Amino acid sequence: MSQNESSPNQFDKKAQAWSARFSEPMSDLVKRYTASVDFDKRLAAVDIQGSLAHADMLHAVGILSADDLAAIQRGMAQILTEIEAGRFEWSLDLEDVHLNVEKRLVELVGDAGKRLHTGRSRNDQVATDIRLWLRGEIDTSLDLLRQLRHALAELALRHADTILPGFTHLQVAQPVTFGHHLLAYAEMFGRDAERLADCRRRVNRLPLGAAALAGTSFPIDRERVARTLGFDDVCRNSLDAVSDRDFAIEFCAAAALVMTHISRLSEELVIWMSPRVGFIDLADRFCTGSSIMPQKKNPDVPELARGKTGRVNGHLVALLTLMKGQPLAYNKDNQEDKEGLFDTADTMRDTLRIFVDMIGGIQVRADAMRAAALQGFATATDLADYLVKRGLPFRDAHEAVAHAVKVCVDRGCDLADLSTAELQAFHPQIGDDVHQVLTLEGSVNARAHIGGTAPARVREAAQAVLEATRS
Repeated sequence: MSQNESSPNQFDKKAQAWSARFSEPMSDLVKRYTASVDFDKRLAAVDIQGSLAHADMLHAVGILSADDLAAIQRGMAQILTEIEAGRFEWSLDLEDVHLNVEKRLVELVGDAGKRLHTGRSRNDQVATDIRLWLRGEIDTSLDLLRQLRHALAELALRHADTILPGFTHLQVAQPVTFGHHLLAYAEMFGRDAERLADCRRRVNRLPLGAAALAGTSFPIDRERVARTLGFDDVCRNSLDAVSDRDFAIEFCAAAALVMTHISRLSEELVIWMSPRVGFIDLADRFCTGSSIMPQKKNPDVPELARGKTGRVNGHLVALLTLMKGQPLAYNKDNQEDKEGLFDTADTMRDTLRIFVDMIGGIQVRADAMRAAALQGFATATDLADYLVKRGLPFRDAHEAVAHAVKVCVDRGCDLADLSTAELQAFHPQIGDDVHQVLTLEGSVNARAHIGGTAPARVREAAQAVLEATRS
């Protein structure tokens, strides 16, 4: 029988690379159900990058001829051009990005393209692709976190002296400054950057060479491939190399924390922008109106970011659930790792990018912030500290000030509105200098330690963030 003839029980095997084992074709429903090309084709550039490094290594160890290597390099360059130009024809029959690229390569360069897969499997190939792609996503997110921290620090520096009420339980607690408050988020996003940078170290290990699960009998040089692709190390166990998705879970966990911090900031932006509060205004380009109420200006961007946080959190839980019941080594379940991972990276990247711009455009209404800080007896703790400095135990001072606050509540006035004589009724240690303590500026300036609210400290902290985040 000639090579082009087929026996009666054979079917068209040109689509699948593995179909010689099977006696009937895959059903169209199963084909659609199992294919991943619709979403994993975004890995095409890194798939080609990994394949070129693999081909270079195969040539270096004597498995691939110089002519074959040159043909593969030429073919891959053309494929990449076709993909970037939108001319590449993606086929559902070919399941995934790897087989689509391989089929086109064979069309372009013949047998050299068939030899490329020597010493590897789609199992270690996809694990390598995801790590290459994710490494780039982490680098992009790290840069955006740097930009966001820089924007927060710039705004904080401008408002190091702007009084803002600090809250606990959404009740006025103590005076702070708007700059100090913003720098709290700069700290959060700084920790996020540390987590992502640490995650990158574990992402940046090469699985290629593990093949399907047990390595390969060919004399490959994994360290050479790692150097070519910029990996710090190789995965040390072939079973773990193809089945591990810890790095993806770790990234999603770090991203969930980034989005959680974004969501907390979003919640405050929404509250601050409410006319009932009126601390800030967001630029119009980040807001929308109402189809029925012409006066509305809705903070849609922070609201939507708050909502997208739940989606990212869901992807983390989905990945954890995906992996929890899998025996070693690779299982088809792992195809489900990509869509959630892709969406997590996309959502975090786009959210950070928009927040960098939005923070820079915040308009601050300092008078409204100050007026709010004058409500709720924000300097009550300062009065208690004043008494402690004059020899009272803190619990006694706390009780004395609580009695004074109760009287002010009944009268509808602030502690600063009471005369020295009236305040002395609550404790004789109170002197004529007490009203200096009861001012908002006196309160924030009194906390001049590292991490405190004193404007001088806020300026120092803002400058430190600015220096650390300069491009």
